[in-house]
Amino acid sequence: MSGTLVLNASYEPLCVVPVRRAVLLLLLEKAVVERPGATVLHSERLSVVAPSVVRLQRYVRVPHRSHVPITRRAVLARDHERWPYCAGRADTVDHVVPRSRSGPHAWENVVAACARCNHRKADRLLSELGWELPFTPRAPRGPLAGHTVHVRQPDWEPYLLGWADASVA
Repeated sequence: MSGTLVLNASYEPLCVVPVRRAVLLLLLEKAVVERPGATVLHSERLSVVAPSVVRLQRYVRVPHRSHVPITRRAVLARDHERWPYCAGRADTVDHVVPRSRSGPHAWENVVAACARCNHRKADRLLSELGWELPFTPRAPRGPLAGHTVHVRQPDWEPYLLGWADASVA
């Protein structure tokens, strides 16, 4: 069972919450089901279809950040947990221009990396190793930027269309 996409009353994507939290929003009548999921949750007296997408009954004003803070989890989410050189699963982050060589700690200089290759790269530049990044790292954008949404369900797509994606491509 994965998460539930929460929409504002204006259908703007807000966040992804655990299914249990989404069911609680439904039971408290703070949200309505926009798209039901495939799972049914049972209690002693009640059966509830686990929602895939819920919409809040009242509009919630969300202060939008001008930038997303750089965290390990956010970088891994942006890069889809993939390291481009060995096609292995990334589990750490790497500075393209090492900090020891005055590389900034900025979205444009940080990529997801596997620990083995990151250790091999050490404090060298990519050009010194003959490596080249297949993409240009950028800061994530959109309503779910900085959220670690590892599994994006296909039935969320109609609600995410038109919003900038937090991917690198």
